Amino acid sequence: MASATGTPPRLLMEGIEKRFGATTALRGVRLEVRPGEVHALVGENGAGKSTLMKVLSGALIADAGRMELDGRPYRPSNPLDARRHGVAMIYQELSLAPHLSVAENILLGVEPHRGPWVSRRRMRAEASAALRQLGVDISPEVEVRRLSPGERQMVEIARALAVQARVVVLDEPTSSLSGKDSEKLFALIRRMKSQGISVVYISHFLEEVQEISDRFTVLRDGETVGGGETARTRPREIAAMMVGREVAELYPSAEPRFGEVLLDVQGLAGRKKPQSASLALRRGEILGIAGLVGAGRTELLRTIFGLDSIRSGRIRVGAYLGAASPRQRWRQGMGLLSEDRKKEGLAPGLSIADNLTLPKLENLGPPGVVLPSRQAAACRRWIDALAIKCRSPWQSVGTLSGGTQQKVALARLLYADVDILLLDEPTRGIDVGSKAQIYRMIVDAAQGDPATGKRAKGVLLVSSYLPELLGVCHSIAVMCRGVLGPPRAASEWTEHRLMLAATGQEEPQ
Repeated sequence: MASATGTPPRLLMEGIEKRFGATTALRGVRLEVRPGEVHALVGENGAGKSTLMKVLSGALIADAGRMELDGRPYRPSNPLDARRHGVAMIYQELSLAPHLSVAENILLGVEPHRGPWVSRRRMRAEASAALRQLGVDISPEVEVRRLSPGERQMVEIARALAVQARVVVLDEPTSSLSGKDSEKLFALIRRMKSQGISVVYISHFLEEVQEISDRFTVLRDGETVGGGETARTRPREIAAMMVGREVAELYPSAEPRFGEVLLDVQGLAGRKKPQSASLALRRGEILGIAGLVGAGRTELLRTIFGLDSIRSGRIRVGAYLGAASPRQRWRQGMGLLSEDRKKEGLAPGLSIADNLTLPKLENLGPPGVVLPSRQAAACRRWIDALAIKCRSPWQSVGTLSGGTQQKVALARLLYADVDILLLDEPTRGIDVGSKAQIYRMIVDAAQGDPATGKRAKGVLLVSSYLPELLGVCHSIAVMCRGVLGPPRAASEWTEHRLMLAATGQEEPQ
């Protein structure tokens, strides 16, 4: 289908259907992307975005529908075939080989040959040309494992340019980037756009969608439900399309009721980070920790929880003083939600029910016995509360979307009913509707419910998303180069002041 100017769209996906057994993942989806356009693809977790992109990249074959590239039929047999046609996928969890060089990664699968041999000279030259096209200064000889997350992102994009990609798909590209690296990425996206490359941009951050995209398409429950020009649509309207209703106030308000100190940290130093951290977390309080990637925020939580060793300082958890193992911290009433949910937060090979109930099995049957019926009933409560999209409590966690896995990891802590919640990037990869639910759960956990005897909890929340900290937390402390500044009321901070403190340009008062 040609545009009003007679030019066919760069990419057309029409009537795309995909079923997995009795489950319909995509139902008549339509996506149209123009040449040189940044097109946002948005939707809640489980809306069908990943399945649609797998069809585009050749990782899945659609059951029905058609695809075109520049007006010509397009039906890739596998991801390498898609790359050869000029469609490049850059996933949220990068697919680079860390032990190989930058040049080897950029040309992996499409290496230049001289007779039967790989031409190393041409490989370096072509990799250098792709990096120059992006305007980045990265040596093609360096091993990828020595690069920062932002630099690895650039190498992935260079891979796309090396095969003369016409369509580049970016899946949650800023989820692990600092603010500075995100700005560099946006500059590269604009450069690709000026070169006529079409970009499909997938993100849960609607302010990013507003800033970088020209048009957008919304998926909900496997169907295309809306779209339009981004500049003419408010983020609230996009959110309403995503969830099928008006999104309630994103950040819930509640009158804080602080109790006794649950966690007291004084002069804490780890092996490398933190270098110095002191804080007191009260029952009923949500204390936010801001800072740049690499400042030591994650290390602070890991050291408190017992995953990393203590060099100096002290930790008091209620009546318990001193270092402890993670098992002991659980028994003391502390739980950690890791930012790396796949390696430390979940057991992907186990079911949702097993993952959720593992910390607390004693109430699921007679002593020494876990009754599946009780386990499933306990699990369903949290499946409903957090709107976890799944077939049953016995579905493997590894088959869920990233955002849905994050919900299971959070539900595990809430089910365990610990007094202290250490939350490291709890809404990373979560859609806007689910974010509102999770914020509500965090605030409710901190408040408790005196009517039912549910005790208030203390929450230590690490986040790179500054609006989240300002909207949810009662107080915020900033970590800069391993040193934690003193907490101040959230009302005393702005995004600008938080960023100044995080970069060492303003000492917290």
